[in-house]
Amino acid sequence: MSVWDTAFAISIMPILLKGLWLTIQITLVGFVISLVVGLVVAVIRYLKIPIISPLATFYVSFVRGAPLLVQAYVAFYVLPLLGVTFDALPTGIVVIGLNYSAYTAEVYRAGIEQLHKGQWEAATALSLPRWRTWVRIVIPQAVRPIIPVLGNYLIMMFKDSAILSSITIIELLGSALSIGSSYYRYLEPISIIGLMYLAISFPCSLLIKKLERRFVPQH
Repeated sequence: MSVWDTAFAISIMPILLKGLWLTIQITLVGFVISLVVGLVVAVIRYLKIPIISPLATFYVSFVRGAPLLVQAYVAFYVLPLLGVTFDALPTGIVVIGLNYSAYTAEVYRAGIEQLHKGQWEAATALSLPRWRTWVRIVIPQAVRPIIPVLGNYLIMMFKDSAILSSITIIELLGSALSIGSSYYRYLEPISIIGLMYLAISFPCSLLIKKLERRFVPQH
C-alpha cells in the first residue's frame, strides 16, 4: 500500500475546491471591512478629536495586541454567554476584518502623514470643503503609495483565514481537517491545501512586487 493515494486525492478535490472558494470569499469581504474601518480609524486618529481619537488609538493597540485566534474565540464562544449570538461565518468574517483594520489603519495613517503640507494649503486656498479635501485630494494621494502594503495584508488575510476553522467554519483548512477525521487520512488533504495556498499566494506576491515598483517612489 502506497503512502500517497492518488485516487483518494482526486475524489476529495471537489470538497477542497468548495472550501477554497469559501476562503476566497471570506478574504475578500473581510478585506473590504478592514479597508473601510481602517480608513475611518486612521482619519479619526489624524484629526485628533477629543475622546474619540484616543478611543481609536486604544482600539488599534488592543486589536493588534490580541491574537486573532483569541479574538475569534471571544466572538464565537464568549459573546453568546452575554446574549450576543451570530452564525459562525459572519462572525469569522467580521472578526478577521476588524483584526486587520487595526493594521490597515496604521498604514493609512502613515500615508496621510507623509502627504506634503502644500496639498492642504492648496485646498484651503481654493476654499474646498473639509470633506472634499479628504475625498478628492488627501485619500487618493495617501492610498497610492501604500497599495503594495495593503496587498501584502490581503495575502496575509488569505492565509490567516485558516484560523477560522477553529470556530467551525468549513473553509479550506476546515475542509481538509474534516476529510482527515472522516477517512483517517491527512496526507492528501493537507498536502493539497498547502499547494492551493501556495498557488494563490505566490502569484499575488509577484503582482504586489510589480505594484510596489510602480506606485512606491524609488530613492
